Amino acid sequence: MKNLLQMTISLILLIFNQSTNATETNATYQYSSTATQSISTNGVTFAYRELGVEHQETIILLNHFLAVIDDWDPAIVDGLATEYRVIVFDNEGLGGSTGTVDTTIDGMADNAANFIKALELSNVHVFGFSMGGFVAQSLAHKYPDLVSKLVLAGTGPSNIANTHELPNLLKKSFMYAQKNNKHRKNFLFFTQSKESQIAADEFVSRLGARIKSDRVKRSDQHVVAAHVGAIQRWAKKGNNWLSNIQQPTLIINGDKDIMVDTKYSFELHKVLPNSQMSIYPNAGHGAIFQYHDLFVKQVLAFL
Repeated sequence: MKNLLQMTISLILLIFNQSTNATETNATYQYSSTATQSISTNGVTFAYRELGVEHQETIILLNHFLAVIDDWDPAIVDGLATEYRVIVFDNEGLGGSTGTVDTTIDGMADNAANFIKALELSNVHVFGFSMGGFVAQSLAHKYPDLVSKLVLAGTGPSNIANTHELPNLLKKSFMYAQKNNKHRKNFLFFTQSKESQIAADEFVSRLGARIKSDRVKRSDQHVVAAHVGAIQRWAKKGNNWLSNIQQPTLIINGDKDIMVDTKYSFELHKVLPNSQMSIYPNAGHGAIFQYHDLFVKQVLAFL
């Protein structure tokens, strides 16, 4: 059993830390060259990047499973930054931040709250993608004075039942990548249609725009174990508490999400009292990357 767990962890690291094989000349987005900053609070130093319109409302971005600040799509960050101050950061123990990765979603929300308070911010908009959407929900519930509006993409409530399917999906993505000489996110985040796969290739290229010497540390086996445990605990939590989240919420997903089944977006919309939802056609878990221009326009209009 221990060897099987170690093999699963190794496979997860291989998939999510796969190189994008891009070069410096691909950097055409402002976010691709935005400097990494740091701020310390409660014994933790958080790495973050900031861009956008000064003295405007702030959007805090919360990323997916194992992701660090290098994993944000520059097209989305740049787009949101045309009208808002946008801040991306590595939560405790991730990427360029110090400390230990929390093993619960609520604990990650506490750490995110510490970061926001350290920047002396309140009433921020929070955009959470995938596991970041779990953290965003907990953050809005536990710290309502910190969160003004929510954007939740490719995510679900705290009763998702398909977490056991993750190892099999990861194995399929590994086989797909080897057979097609593609990035594993081509399988995990996008559908297999021609249009979606073109968008996938463009997304992977954008991720590789930042020069390698300016990147943060990738996630290791300790992060995998913590994140897997946190997701499993989240899936058993139940969702009665979600009706207490009063912030206006925009829910977005693709119609064919294989990582967090699209049906959970509908469940979120049902239990969050002040929510609206958009489902993008012929799109998967990474629908917001496939339709990044539409997503940015929709978020700006919502906020």
